[in-house]
Amino acid sequence: MLDLKVFENRELAQKVLQAIRREAGRIEREVRLMHVCGTHEDTVTRSGIRSLLPENVKIVSGPGCPVCITPVEDIVKMQEIMRKAREEGEDIILTTFGDMYKIPTPKGSFSDLKSEGYDVRIVYSIYDTYRMAKENPDRLVVHFSPGFETTTAPAAGMLETAVDENLENFKIYSVHRLTPPAVEALVKQGTNFDGLIAPGHVSTIIGVKGWEYITREYGVPQVIAGFEPVDFLMGILLLLRMIRKGEAKIENEYTRAVRYEGNVKAQELIGKFFEVKDAKWRALGVIPESGLELRDEWKELDIQNLYPVDVPKLPDLEKGCLCGAVLRGMALPTDCKLFGKECTPRHPVGPCMVSYEGTCSIFYKYGALF
Repeated sequence: MLDLKVFENRELAQKVLQAIRREAGRIEREVRLMHVCGTHEDTVTRSGIRSLLPENVKIVSGPGCPVCITPVEDIVKMQEIMRKAREEGEDIILTTFGDMYKIPTPKGSFSDLKSEGYDVRIVYSIYDTYRMAKENPDRLVVHFSPGFETTTAPAAGMLETAVDENLENFKIYSVHRLTPPAVEALVKQGTNFDGLIAPGHVSTIIGVKGWEYITREYGVPQVIAGFEPVDFLMGILLLLRMIRKGEAKIENEYTRAVRYEGNVKAQELIGKFFEVKDAKWRALGVIPESGLELRDEWKELDIQNLYPVDVPKLPDLEKGCLCGAVLRGMALPTDCKLFGKECTPRHPVGPCMVSYEGTCSIFYKYGALF
């Protein structure tokens, strides 16, 4: 059995760092490596990896926080659904994740909605929502459901269970998004990065094959990496070797969890309930074929069909907030004049400071380690 402590081993990390320095020394320019994962950012910042790298190797974070990129309009729309339902005599139980609960919008957060007397509850997973629906058969229970592929799979699983059990009071509001199309959009927009460290947990669902077209069509070197410090350092080393040799391929460092084909059962479940649509990402705009909506045959599971409401277009961010630039890999949180001053986890200005996967929140948490 593999001893996972090897991926936290200090001596091994130092050897990988030495190899990174050798490879970087053979590349006579700056190399920008992007990741699109909040857990990867936590590993990088908590471990002080940026401070250990050669000066010509830079790590930037992309749109790796599904809560951060959830459109303002969807959050507001769910609030309006709650109000409309109450006007019509239905007191909905709304569930969502802890970081989504406090995401700010021009019309307030779910936390603010709770303070108005609405039944808003924080859950750890969509299973908790399913359980509440079972325990409250006379109440409509709705999960405001964000997440990339990793979270979409269990959502699809719980939808199948609810259908099988004819649990009619269980609904969702899907704001699920797909990760590779966001990377593709960044490439098309000319975002400056030389290689991608792909997220391990997303890759357990979509497999190596889910990322292949990014390398094949756009020539982006990629490494799928795990979440321990040595995992990430190995990802850097493998990318530097490819870049030095002028190679564009995809390698799987996270072989202990990721297979080439991914989790086929999870893919089938997602495909059963969801269809791919163009979708807006907060601060990034509309990204083609990047969203997941419930298929027509499952529309009765969608709370939006039961209580249709319209909301106007709203500004994504407060003036001065650089969350959009952070999500594009164009800035670090410390480049923002609001960071750590007007914008803190207690009083967040933008979504990147709220979610535990948000780069600003992670930078604030670990302070000088970045």
